[in-house]
Amino acid sequence: MDIIIVIALLVLAIAFLLFEFFLIPGFSIAGGTGIVLLAVAVWYAYSHIGPAAGNITLFGSVALTGFAVWLFVKSRALEKMSLKTNITGTVDKIDEEVIKSGDVGVTISRLAPMGKVKVNGVVVEAKTNDEFIDPNEPVEVQEVFKTNVLVKKSEVRN
Repeated sequence: MDIIIVIALLVLAIAFLLFEFFLIPGFSIAGGTGIVLLAVAVWYAYSHIGPAAGNITLFGSVALTGFAVWLFVKSRALEKMSLKTNITGTVDKIDEEVIKSGDVGVTISRLAPMGKVKVNGVVVEAKTNDEFIDPNEPVEVQEVFKTNVLVKKSEVRN
């Protein structure tokens, strides 16, 4: 009967550890429970069956846990749970022929510190250094990056 208790504790511990390793990110109650159940199984084997059984349980639990992880990975169960979608979207790059430093535009949304501006008829993502700029305010392009522009408040209307 004692051997059945040790085996049941080991099976439960390994199940909790597999659940923790592959299904729950981070360290949670399942991982802690698995470690505690492994310790209880080893303690139970030492105290109720004997030192030889305790040693076998100790080294066997480590080997069985490693084997269970290896078997789970080899079973391709993770592939059935994983997302197989490819990202095909791209970020539009700003044409530096159309928008240049010094160009004047108008804000479409509030820049706090990022938002949308319209410069030379093109709507682009813009950012400011420190200030917030309300919608429909004139802005001047200071620098053009690949995906956005750096602007500052301007007194000139486009």
